[in-house]
Amino acid sequence: MNDLSGFVRERRKALKLTQPELAEKAGTGLRFIRDLEQGKKSLRMDKVNQVLGLFGYELGPVMQVREG
Repeated sequence: MNDLSGFVRERRKALKLTQPELAEKAGTGLRFIRDLEQGKKSLRMDKVNQVLGLFGYELGPVMQVREG
C-alpha cells in the first residue's frame, strides 16, 4: 500500500468504520470518501486533510529528486 487511497481504506477498516461513518466523522460527503478510496486524481486537498486529520496525518509538500 503505497498510495493515499489504500492508506485511507486500510485506516478506515482498522478503525472498523464504514465509508458513511468516515464521511460523517470527517465532515465530508460519502461521494468524496468513495472518490478518495478509488484513487480519483483530482481531489480538494483541504478535504483530504479533513479525512487524514482523523488518523493524525496531513498532506504536505514532498521534495522531488530529479536526476540529470
